[in-house]
Formats: sequence, structure tokens, C-alpha cells
Amino acid sequence: MVEYYLPTGFGTDEFTEKKSRFIGHVWPVSTEEEARAKIEAVKKKYHDARHNCWAYILRDGTVRYSDDGEPQGTAGQPMLEVFSREGITDVVCVVTRYFGGILLGTGGLARAYSKGAKDALIAAGVSVERLWDRMLVECPYNLYDRIRQETEKLGAIEETDYGAAVLLTVLMPENETEGYLLRLTELSAGGVEGEKLGQIFRAFPTDRFEE
Repeated sequence: MVEYYLPTGFGTDEFTEKKSRFIGHVWPVSTEEEARAKIEAVKKKYHDARHNCWAYILRDGTVRYSDDGEPQGTAGQPMLEVFSREGITDVVCVVTRYFGGILLGTGGLARAYSKGAKDALIAAGVSVERLWDRMLVECPYNLYDRIRQETEKLGAIEETDYGAAVLLTVLMPENETEGYLLRLTELSAGGVEGEKLGQIFRAFPTDRFEE
């Protein structure tokens, strides 16, 4: 099963380390042109900062990073490793530094830029993009909480409509569908079934990467 992890949206966060102010920014992107545009926008906004270090990874294998004047290997690469380690792609990150007058050393810089990237990613959230089975599940109100919990263990709820019963539009990884339908039958003594609507390839938020 092919799947990609990418930022859900824009995220930013900041912290201060020994009087230096670090501001992390993360966006989802799909091309180098998009990534470069985000980088240039940050450089323009924070033109008075000492450094605007950046990194990006695309699903086509493109990888780029820059230390932007920091000692080699202390900024762009540690930022890149945050995303590589977690399998995040289609992402661009810029960490801005306003120098506070106190040197952090190579180890301190690497930790600070890693933290800037990680904190911004947490703020952005992570989505998983894969092929999902899309289905309708109608359940009575007395079983709704149990079925919702079971659904969210394996997949995601796209929509919820409340009427005479609760109608859920469910996204389920294709390799989990049969087990999920069996579990619905067990929970409801055969009273709840899923109606398959087809398949869709899309991104949906996941709690895989949280603080």
C-alpha cells in the first residue's frame, strides 16, 4: 500500500534559546517552485533576521537545504533530518533566527534548528495520503460512540450526519476494510453494515506525529 505523510497545513512556532529567537515555519508543497516561493516570502518578511535556514523534501526524491550562514551542518541538515526520520514528504521548512549575542556552539545550533522544525511540524499537523475505501455506515445512537471509536482506531470519519440514525461517511485503508466490517458486525450483532461507495486517494489528518 502506497502512502505518504505530509503537513496538514501551515504551522509556525517560536522559542528563545540563550537570547536568540527562533521562529519555525512549515508548509505542505508539491513542487520546487512552491517551496522556493515560501522560502523567499519568509526571507522578505524577516529580512532583518541574522539567518533564515531552510529545507525541503518532495515525494519525487528532491531534497534541498541551506544553512544560510550558520556553520556547515548545523541548521539545514538537522532540520531535514526531522522530516526524513518521520517519513514526512512534500514539505518545506524555514527556521528564522534573530541572534541574541550568545554563541550556541555546533551542538546547540543543531538542537535549536531541529526543535524549530519539529515544533512547526507539530503546529502544522500531519496527514496521511493513501488509497482509502470510502463507505457509508448507518448506526443507531446507542452504538454510535463504540462504532466511532472503532472506526477511528483503523481509519477516519469524513462526515457525520445526524437523523433518525447516525450516518457516517468512513475512510478506511483498503487493507483494513474487511476486518473493520467484521468488527461492525460483532459490535452490533449483525445490525450495522457498511455500504462501499468506491475508492479515493486523498490526504487525511492523523495523530501519528504529536508532541
